[in-house]
Amino acid sequence: MATGITWYGHNCWLLESAGQRLLIDPFLNDSPVAPLKAADVAAEFVLVSHGHFDHIADAASIAKRTSAVVLTNFECGNWLAGQGVAADKIIGMNPGGAVTQPFGRLKMTPAIHSSSLPDGTYGGAPCGLLLELAGQRLYFACDTALFSDMQLIGAAGLDLAVLPIGDRFTMGPDDSLLATKLLSPQRVAPCHYNTWPPINQDAAAWAERIRLETSAIPFVPQIGEAFEI
Repeated sequence: MATGITWYGHNCWLLESAGQRLLIDPFLNDSPVAPLKAADVAAEFVLVSHGHFDHIADAASIAKRTSAVVLTNFECGNWLAGQGVAADKIIGMNPGGAVTQPFGRLKMTPAIHSSSLPDGTYGGAPCGLLLELAGQRLYFACDTALFSDMQLIGAAGLDLAVLPIGDRFTMGPDDSLLATKLLSPQRVAPCHYNTWPPINQDAAAWAERIRLETSAIPFVPQIGEAFEI
């Protein structure tokens, strides 16, 4: 069964699988590139990788409006509860932990990054997201540097890896190529770039390098474009 994926810019993704909609790192209202606002999106699940504003900004408003279940690290979950999200709609996790939900399975992986919440408080451990949806395995590295244990994350096979390429705050194009080699996914897509000038990158040039230097098939979605894997 295919999984539908739409990129809303930065690291905000909508996944549609088996009648469930999963929204990753909702950053819409204040994003300079998002094609829609938080009030326009619906989801049964919201996944938040860490506490930075450009990943958690619209999570509370969307969760309260849609009654979506939020899966995030423990500290971000507590903060969202303080923003009015119902406690029974929050599943707190940490790197290495996994849960099974109606959409499938989510395992939170390590990420090398920082995590502070919009009010400046500690945002817990940043995470990547390893999803099993309808027989497919998808890895969203989220905000991270390159690390060698990516080889373990990809060991069981990946249908898709989504990697940041913006540099400065995450790994850049060079390290994302090394990450692709470690992960060995069938397909790879970029994220966390061209939102603001400090993270501008040439995604077409990146895709050509992926094609020439790795075994993965590169795919560069346009913002708001839906595709299937």
